[in-house]
Amino acid sequence: MTALLTDPRAVAETVTDPELPMLTLADLGVLRDVRVEDGTVVVEITPTYSGCPAMGVMRADLVHALHRAGFADVDVRTVLSPAWTTDWISDAGRRKLADAGIAPPGTAPVRAAGPVPLSLLPTRRTAACPLCGSTDTVELSEFGATACKALRRCRECGEPFEHVKEI
Repeated sequence: MTALLTDPRAVAETVTDPELPMLTLADLGVLRDVRVEDGTVVVEITPTYSGCPAMGVMRADLVHALHRAGFADVDVRTVLSPAWTTDWISDAGRRKLADAGIAPPGTAPVRAAGPVPLSLLPTRRTAACPLCGSTDTVELSEFGATACKALRRCRECGEPFEHVKEI
């Protein structure tokens, strides 16, 4: 396959997230832009949160995929503004999460412009069980296998599951 016959965006859209491998970076909404500038493929990605440990792997996976497709010069850039939100996860991505037994996030909270208010109370999240659909679930831990997921248990069927937290 030669780069002349391949769309770099189509290649980048096949790269999967290292922490949620059922999703592509496009499904997750972190793949912001793919373009060619003076013969270099420029890819822009936004981390799900600052300090995301998966960013280095995402960057490397994008470079490797594009090199395999025949693109010699690849520049992966991190874009921090606007900040990523779980609202950027595609409908297909939400279905893939649920199919994998992970509760997709609800709608991200809307905050007014200006200073971010500080609350010392715990965040109240709800999530339907991806196995039986019950909304009678309880949070076991605010953090699951990754910082962006919480561990929950369904009171109806008793099964534990992860929930992608709304950001």
